[in-house]
Amino acid sequence: MSKLKLAVETILILGIAFLLFFTGHNWMKAEISDNVHELSGTVISVDNSEIMQAGAGAVGIQTALVVLGEGKWKGEQVSAINHLNGQLDMDEIYSAGDKILLAIQIDNQQVTYAKAINKYRQNWELALFALFAVALVLYSQFIGLKALFSFVASLGLLWCYYIPNLLNGADPLPLSLSVLVLLSMVIILTVAGVTRHGIAAFLGTVSGLGVTLGLTLFFGEKLHLGGMTAPFAQTLLMQGNFGLNLQHIFYSAVLLGASGAAMDIAMDVSVSMNEIKIKRPDIEMRDLIQSGFNVGRMVIGTMATTLLLAYSGGYLTMLMVFVSQGTSFTRIVNMKLVAAEIFRILIGSIGLLMVAPVTALIAGILLSVYAEEKQLSKGDELSPTGRRVSPPAPPQGDASP
Repeated sequence: MSKLKLAVETILILGIAFLLFFTGHNWMKAEISDNVHELSGTVISVDNSEIMQAGAGAVGIQTALVVLGEGKWKGEQVSAINHLNGQLDMDEIYSAGDKILLAIQIDNQQVTYAKAINKYRQNWELALFALFAVALVLYSQFIGLKALFSFVASLGLLWCYYIPNLLNGADPLPLSLSVLVLLSMVIILTVAGVTRHGIAAFLGTVSGLGVTLGLTLFFGEKLHLGGMTAPFAQTLLMQGNFGLNLQHIFYSAVLLGASGAAMDIAMDVSVSMNEIKIKRPDIEMRDLIQSGFNVGRMVIGTMATTLLLAYSGGYLTMLMVFVSQGTSFTRIVNMKLVAAEIFRILIGSIGLLMVAPVTALIAGILLSVYAEEKQLSKGDELSPTGRRVSPPAPPQGDASP
């Protein structure tokens, strides 16, 4: 059995690596231009004479003298343009000493144009990720390494395969469901291994995704949610992607958001039941399933509130605006944007309610059947209640006739 587990895990890792390499390589290659490069640089001085304040924001053009810090043109000074549109969430005003990211245009091996994009945050983001990776490995050890692989593989699969296929016009819901099933398999079986509690967690997650998909299609139609409430949906259309089904892309985002919590609950329930079975190998199937139900109730009791707090945190400033303006509750809940977030929270929570009991049932059956097979293989007998009964001991003394 251990050889089979190793073979399946190896196939999963190699398959994901193969998929990420070829899809990611081809997609990134299409985005590279021969005469446009993105490089980091340090601001030497700025010219703010063409900037006009517009309330809390600013509009106009800021010119920055920047020395390039990498690439073939390292050390060369360029004049970079920074366009300000009065959007506080997007605009950045630079000062001398700032490290920024630039897009430079090259003609005859000379920099002919430079545009400031953003402050250069990549190194600190990598440092934060390294801190996360070290903490994960220190606490979880080998399981932490497998979790780190599943984290990177999931990010790569979404970025290099899922999103490009959505942009190419693939049907969002079948694509999303297949990708989420694959992600659930990779994440759960990589962390838990090809074990019975891992398989139970995977099957429980898939069942929850199926329920979530059905509820999403039904209530999404009843609430008349078209998908334009998603961030950057209008920007996506303005870029010429008029053929995209933004409603189903929004539904896919709901599935994607619920899948992580579903995997979490399924793993909590199945691992807890596996630990119980290890400590109490003689526990009956009914009692084991009941223990799984109890664990699931506790986890769901806090997970539903966790989803509420997570989504509320993302829209905290919007809620503050409503309170400051004294907006009525009826008006708030009927707003399209608010209805979309309520839809996300409740659909995800109902899906979680299905994951816990289904996982408990599957894990109870798989773990109990495995225990019975193992006991019978050792020559033991099972009582009518399912408890292990050892064969009678041989008589003491001389047993020969």
